[in-house]
Amino acid sequence: MSCLMGYYLMPHPPIIIPEVGRGEEKKIKNSTQAAEKVALDIKRIAPETIVVITPHGLMFRDAISVSYDLNIAGSLYRFGAPSVTIKKEIDLDVIDKLAEFSKAEGIPLIKFDQKTTQGYNRAFELDHGTLIPLYFIEKEYTNYKIVHITYSLLSDFDLFRFGNLIKESLKSLNRKAVIIASGDLSHRLTKDGPYPYSPRGKEFDKTLIDSLKKGDLTGIMKLDEEFAEEAGECGLRSVRILLGALNTDFKGELLSYEGPFGVGYGVMKLIPHPTGKDYLKIFETERAKKNKKKREGEDMYVKLARKSIGEFLKTGKIMPVPDDLPKEILSRKGGVFVTLKKHGYLRGCIGTYLPTRDSLVEEIIHNAVSAAFQDPRFNPLHKSEFAELDISVDILSTPVKAKKEELNPKIYGVIVSSGYKRGLLLPDLEGVNTAIEQLRIACEKAGIPPNSNYEIYKFTVERHGDKS
Repeated sequence: MSCLMGYYLMPHPPIIIPEVGRGEEKKIKNSTQAAEKVALDIKRIAPETIVVITPHGLMFRDAISVSYDLNIAGSLYRFGAPSVTIKKEIDLDVIDKLAEFSKAEGIPLIKFDQKTTQGYNRAFELDHGTLIPLYFIEKEYTNYKIVHITYSLLSDFDLFRFGNLIKESLKSLNRKAVIIASGDLSHRLTKDGPYPYSPRGKEFDKTLIDSLKKGDLTGIMKLDEEFAEEAGECGLRSVRILLGALNTDFKGELLSYEGPFGVGYGVMKLIPHPTGKDYLKIFETERAKKNKKKREGEDMYVKLARKSIGEFLKTGKIMPVPDDLPKEILSRKGGVFVTLKKHGYLRGCIGTYLPTRDSLVEEIIHNAVSAAFQDPRFNPLHKSEFAELDISVDILSTPVKAKKEELNPKIYGVIVSSGYKRGLLLPDLEGVNTAIEQLRIACEKAGIPPNSNYEIYKFTVERHGDKS
């Protein structure tokens, strides 16, 4: 039996708090009444732990963050209501277990305390995305510890997996708990709202609410990212973690939905209806098929890079040159860059602009391993990430000296050089549209002042694999 006894979606508009709204909160009285119903429901459950997923804590693109100290407090002073304060003890045991499970599954999770949070020029506190749901709960029930989680920009599938790990962590400790996905829906419902109006805002809210009511878990997981971005929402990632914690069939009880200030506020209770369907396994199977098909389309250069990474994951050693490769690749030499992406985001990139080894094959093998495990910008690749990688192999022509007016960022890569400083940028990169931008970024990488005198070299690439 699951130790998670309640699943809720709650909004976090500061104006709903009387000390902030000063009468304006009456315009969203349905949301207030719905939040009060959730609080009474949680009082009835009497959980030991409340897990809150928020968009407004210390957020990272590639790691989920969790508050980790004896206790944590916050107030609505930023919204003119410093008297609204909440202080809670943190359930450290749950977080330790969650960190253990996340590490095993290759989901990056960072634990933050007072000291480490200050290193990011942030206060260690409960954000308003957490405070506002708790404001209503505290009026009815206070005997709980908190797990305060800020979602990240990891893939939807990883967020779902992380939600499942929350459930497993609670279950392993036999901890009676509820989970709240804190998030507002579209911020673009009206022309006088906080963001530019989009007709897709209302469409998004209706789609998400209807899908939750019907229990269309698969449909929600497949909601288009561009659709969500155009709607200007902040709750979808919280919901996907919530669904991962459910990981079964359900129905949604809509307690309220309104949006008089141009922002959609939805309050829902999700009620599990277990049918034996394990959505995590279903999604894993679908992704395995998709990744297999992707690998079948890779050419020998990309297959070589992928094989070298896979062998290093298994053995911790650089693999020898395979003896079944065609002569055309064994006889080549050249500089090589291997670029790794995961769900469209850079995951590692290491290369050499001139040949440094006896063959192109060795260049690819070593640079692929370096991109996966030695790029200082990223943690070493975890085995769970391997199948998700998109790999490109760029074989560089010999660089030749060039003038600024000879550059074209879609055709040529550049190398800038000044003394011992050197910076390289590959051609045809997303967001790099002019030679000026290309040189600026290359100089930044090298630590060369962009207005100083430096040498420029250009080169072309023979690109294999991912073109994004």
